[in-house]
Amino acid sequence: MVTPAGDWLTLLDFLDQRFASVGRGVWLQRLQSGLVLTSDNLPLTPQAPYVPGQRIFYYRHIEAEPAIPFEETVLWQDAHLLVADKPHFLPVLPSGKYVHETLLVRLKKKLGLDALVPIHRIDRDTAGLVLFSVNPATRDAYHALFRARAVDKTYHALADWNPQLHWPVTRESRIRPSELFMKQAEVPGPSNALTHIRPLEIRGPTALYELKPVTGQRHQLRVHMAALGLPIHGDGIYPVLTAEGSMEFDNPLKLLAKYLSFRDPATGITRRFESARRL
Repeated sequence: MVTPAGDWLTLLDFLDQRFASVGRGVWLQRLQSGLVLTSDNLPLTPQAPYVPGQRIFYYRHIEAEPAIPFEETVLWQDAHLLVADKPHFLPVLPSGKYVHETLLVRLKKKLGLDALVPIHRIDRDTAGLVLFSVNPATRDAYHALFRARAVDKTYHALADWNPQLHWPVTRESRIRPSELFMKQAEVPGPSNALTHIRPLEIRGPTALYELKPVTGQRHQLRVHMAALGLPIHGDGIYPVLTAEGSMEFDNPLKLLAKYLSFRDPATGITRRFESARRL
């Protein structure tokens, strides 16, 4: 947040009055613990003077937030765009029980980029490429690429091999939330999801598949592969929903956002990015 005009003596005084429901003692503890930061990623102390117009960050504390023992990498960064290569299990944005162990917060802390915003998302279970906007002035131009389906997206997946299907396959269906929490399902009605699928490599009973989604429905690739009778290996949702908290770090979802390509709206250059990760 950006602090408003005011005559508070200290930042603690401001936080105590602005967020009175939290309590002064809690804010004191948060400041002492280094959880309130400047835009330069420096911790603010309980004695910090109040400065109007200062951008400050508070990353809420979650008791026993699960640690994700895998690291992201930055593949590309310029004045407008950052491309990260995300590991499996790491959420892109804070939600639920994850705040600090998310790709966005990790990158903000590591790089000091307070204006960083993801242009799109991939599932926590999926590894691979995620684009971030660095510059608010050009942000909407990158969002517009996804709205216009002007980004060519290619995923890799591991699943059982079925030579009886007529390859390549185009799966087109209507996907909506199911009655079961977390799950999507194919339902009757006009199509809103389209995926092109072809095998890249046969590995005995398993195959490496190329998946090219044209649309971007939630869990689209997982739903379409399961509907073909080829659920992606390591999938804890399709076809069977496993209990939350039963993540197996040695058995991730075998789904990878491998390639992204598009014409860069800020520079006019055609960009093509490739994840360094392999299935």
